[in-house]
Amino acid sequence: MKLGFAVPVSGAWATPENMARVAGRAEELGYHEVWTFQRLLYPVGHPMGPTYLSVQDPIVTLAYLAGLTRRIRLGVAVLNLPFYSPVMLAKLLSTLQSVAGGRLDVGAGLGWVPEEFVASGVPIERRGKRAEEYIPLLRRLWSEDPVEQDGEFYTVPAAHLNPKPPVVPPLLLGGGAPAALRRAGRLADGWISASRMDLTRLHEQISAVKEAAEQAGRDPEALRFICRGVTRPGDDTSGLLAGPYEKIKEDVAALAEQGVTELFHDLNFNPAVSGPEADPAESMRRAEEALEALAP
Repeated sequence: MKLGFAVPVSGAWATPENMARVAGRAEELGYHEVWTFQRLLYPVGHPMGPTYLSVQDPIVTLAYLAGLTRRIRLGVAVLNLPFYSPVMLAKLLSTLQSVAGGRLDVGAGLGWVPEEFVASGVPIERRGKRAEEYIPLLRRLWSEDPVEQDGEFYTVPAAHLNPKPPVVPPLLLGGGAPAALRRAGRLADGWISASRMDLTRLHEQISAVKEAAEQAGRDPEALRFICRGVTRPGDDTSGLLAGPYEKIKEDVAALAEQGVTELFHDLNFNPAVSGPEADPAESMRRAEEALEALAP
């Protein structure tokens, strides 16, 4: 089991200084990767919760951290593909992979908040079908020269898109619907669980992804299965990854038995850390304590 840690991207504690401190300390302690996530906007009156009220852009955050770290990998879980044209996203991530020295992991999703689609000027309908065309095109833009596409959803005139990334980034997919799990098995390098998933049942999603991979003629054992750990250190022991640190470590081991290959502890989804009433200094104290207590 490889362990990662999420940098501050949500709430008042998500400052450049705190991002740098968490990423640097994670690298010192031997974590495999630091992670970010995306929320484009928060519709007025939406019940999605305080974590999403104020969120830094993940691509800019990772570019910043790429210049401050040397070894630790840099991940985003997840970027919503419909909000970018394939060519624009390919260019952004190719440059990010270059400045990161090949350390980038790209988690991708399809989006689920209707207002974000309206604000981005793209339809929410048939987003799954569009992803089937988007993902192979993204890989071609990173590896072929020239590239040309005349598809149902995306058109690219014969053109050069350079420079290419030094290493094609691993492409991981999120989503928990049956179609999303099958898509991950057929097209992706791995799968990432979402913050609201029941962690006691991850083995079901992992099995579905592996089955789809096998049916597509791919090696299911070569895929990565990454758990976003909504980690809540403290006295409340209800649920996985909550309670004293020793219990959280036991929960991590139990997730490995379900087939999870990587897990990252994410305090951004802990209201005591990222909520509107949280004190940024106390949030960092909690994060630094957790970084040391849960280190590999």
